[in-house]
Amino acid sequence: MTAKRKKVVRMRGSKTHGYGSKKKHRGGGSQGGKGLAGRLKHKKTFFKRWGYDKQPRFKSLEHKGVRSKEKAINLRDLLTLTDKDEIDASEFGYGKVLSGGVLQRPVTIKAKKFSGRAKEKIEAAGGKAVVEEQV
Repeated sequence: MTAKRKKVVRMRGSKTHGYGSKKKHRGGGSQGGKGLAGRLKHKKTFFKRWGYDKQPRFKSLEHKGVRSKEKAINLRDLLTLTDKDEIDASEFGYGKVLSGGVLQRPVTIKAKKFSGRAKEKIEAAGGKAVVEEQV
C-alpha cells in the first residue's frame, strides 16, 4: 500500500489549501484560543460533554493504583560507594539491590529488597543479605 501524500503536496497551486478564505486558518484565534481558553464561555459545550464543566480535574497518582518502585542499585555500584564490610543500602538512598557485578570479598548488605540472583551472589561470596523491616 502506498503512503498518503501530505496535504501540502496535494494542495500545491491552491491559494488557501482548503481552508476557505485566507483569514480562516491563522493562529489560535481561529481555534477560539489556545489550550483551555474559553472553557467557561464559548467552548463550554465541549467541556460539559467530557465532564469538565467547572475546572479540569487532575487526580493524584495514589488513587490510580500506581505502585511506588524502590530505587535500585547493582552490587558493583554499591561496593564502589564504600569499602566497609557491612553496607546499609538505605544510607545511600537505595531500597533494592540488583545482581549486576561480581563480589570479590564477603560483605553483609542490608536492604529492603534483593533480587534472587543478588542474594545468590552475596551468599556464594560468603556474605549475608539482610532484609530490613519496612516501617
